[in-house]
Amino acid sequence: MARNVDPVCKMCRRDQVKLFLKGERCFGPKCPIDREKPPPGMHGLRRSKTSEYGIRLREKQKLKRFYGVLENQFRRYYALATRAPENTGEQLLSILERRLDNVVHRMGMSVCRTSARQLVAHGHVLVNGKKCDIPSALVKPGDVIKVKAKERSLKLVRETIQRYPPRTPDFLELTNAGDQPEGRMTRMPNRQDVDERIADIREQLIIEIATR
Repeated sequence: MARNVDPVCKMCRRDQVKLFLKGERCFGPKCPIDREKPPPGMHGLRRSKTSEYGIRLREKQKLKRFYGVLENQFRRYYALATRAPENTGEQLLSILERRLDNVVHRMGMSVCRTSARQLVAHGHVLVNGKKCDIPSALVKPGDVIKVKAKERSLKLVRETIQRYPPRTPDFLELTNAGDQPEGRMTRMPNRQDVDERIADIREQLIIEIATR
């Protein structure tokens, strides 16, 4: 399974926005964005003016890094979004919100998408009663997401829910936050359901660079 192993805090510094890629560290005093640490590189904030292409590229990179998506995955999602009759940009965001690792995170079962990806990849999550260890699997309305009934799996999720009470979005429902955490997708996510931490993303700029 391919993954990005670059230093995640440098990604946030490069985009000058908190992408919440490092779990608890992002909420603590060590976060480089909160410390107003400049972008990485010899010249830091002394970079030249960003071009029109660079602005669009930064929006695309920000979106990819936030959801933990690589370039080939992004291209597949873009191709899927273009086949829908609705707005392509909104469809792209909807597809990213439907990723299993994102759904697990937004239900409050993990503190960040990176840990949610690991939780899924290690087989701790069931979809409709069957083990699914593919973080990029797309969840459909009516699908039930449940933690495997094993003490190790349950302990990981229970501790997270207790420490960080979930704020489940409207398109998801956490039906059980107790003994065996469980939730389901009630409908397809729309533009208003996008994570508030990335809600200001300009998807039109991303579509413009993706069509090149």
